[in-house]
Amino acid sequence: MMQEEKVNDRQQEESPHSAPYYSRRPKFGNKGPSKLRQHFSQGMTIFLVIAACVLFYFALLRLDDISRVIGMVVDVLKPIVYGLAIAYLLNPIVKQVDKYLVPLLEKKISKKRAMKISRAVGVVASLIFLVAMVVALCNMLIPELYKSIRNMIYTLPGQLNDLLEQMDGLLSMETTTNMLIRNVMEQATSSLLNWLRTDLMRQVNSLMSNLTVGVINVLSEVVDILIGLIVSVYVLFSKEQFAAQCKKIIYALFNTDHANMTLHLTKKSNEIFGGFIIGKIIDSAIIGVLCCLGLTLLDMPYIVLVSVIVGVTNVIPFFGPYIGAIPSAILILLEDPRKGIYFILFILLLQQLDGNVIGPKILGNSTGLSAFWVVFSILLGGGLFGFVGMIMGVPTFAVFYYVVSMLINHRLENKNLPLLSVHYGEKSYVDDQGRFVSDDIMLMGKELEEEVLSEEQAASETECEEKRGK
Repeated sequence: MMQEEKVNDRQQEESPHSAPYYSRRPKFGNKGPSKLRQHFSQGMTIFLVIAACVLFYFALLRLDDISRVIGMVVDVLKPIVYGLAIAYLLNPIVKQVDKYLVPLLEKKISKKRAMKISRAVGVVASLIFLVAMVVALCNMLIPELYKSIRNMIYTLPGQLNDLLEQMDGLLSMETTTNMLIRNVMEQATSSLLNWLRTDLMRQVNSLMSNLTVGVINVLSEVVDILIGLIVSVYVLFSKEQFAAQCKKIIYALFNTDHANMTLHLTKKSNEIFGGFIIGKIIDSAIIGVLCCLGLTLLDMPYIVLVSVIVGVTNVIPFFGPYIGAIPSAILILLEDPRKGIYFILFILLLQQLDGNVIGPKILGNSTGLSAFWVVFSILLGGGLFGFVGMIMGVPTFAVFYYVVSMLINHRLENKNLPLLSVHYGEKSYVDDQGRFVSDDIMLMGKELEEEVLSEEQAASETECEEKRGK
């Protein structure tokens, strides 16, 4: 290469009419920065630091305006966000189609055409699967949900009256506890009537006035989802190109070590989020179907409504089954207390089956978190971002937990210390020379000491016996 460049330079010097040097892209940065440029760079660094501090101060003062602008940008880009989410969920289907169809097509046509045909078939198959699932769920659930809700509206007032009559019968006895409970119920009833006469009518009026706005918002969300569906098609067709462009940008902006670490964390995050979300959706669908079958066999009321509630809330880890079971149990208890008790027992058995058999088979250890950190992430995510935070909090915290564990393990490796937590027992420590002393080593030392002491004691006893014999 150096010889070719010298020959090219010599040819340019010999031929005056040849293309000048700057017609090609010149090489820059070979001589290093000058002193003036070094001083200018230092001054520019100081200026940028001060400017960043000033901008950060004014950003804190205008935090509401900034959040409003960010919200407007997110609303505008909602179709893109929906499209990326739909493409992420449909990507496993497209990958499976490419896995089986590309080798078959390569036997007859070129690899490039095989990839295009396979990708088109995979995208169309994934969209057909998505539309079929949505249509099937709507046809199955909406009529049944309508019937369940209508029956609940018709029967709930009578059930409440029966419950109140039973409580009146129990409270008819003149005891101090019954009188106290009766007074509390009378006050609660009067408060409820006042609320129905005053606050409820005002809230109904405001609700009716905002009904048009709500319908418009729902239609807007539906339009955004449809546009997102179109966006997902383009994303699925060009996902390799987008991935290559992102990788190129990362290698251009960061050092090699930082770029490789960023790509590693991206891949690990994809494994955690993909395994958790898709696995949880499959697990919740199975639980919803099993709940529907079990309630049908037990002849429970509100079968489809309760199954949908249990299946949807099962997406939330740990707390989801209880969130769905409590209102469902109340509905069934109002219909038939005996069936309500059976339903509670059935849900407990179903959740044991899910937690010990179905969930581990589908999800495995996709997050790598213990039960405490799962509860912690659910509470934190739910408190900050609501229902979405309760679902996405677990994989997000799992990624954060993986990064922290990786940094801690790197520090321990530099110090030649063990990585597993089981080695750090109650009596393990690191001495002044940086050597790790574990409980096992101390236990072995104690056993050796006891063996030496027992041998010395046996030797001393034999010496005493020999002296006595003499």
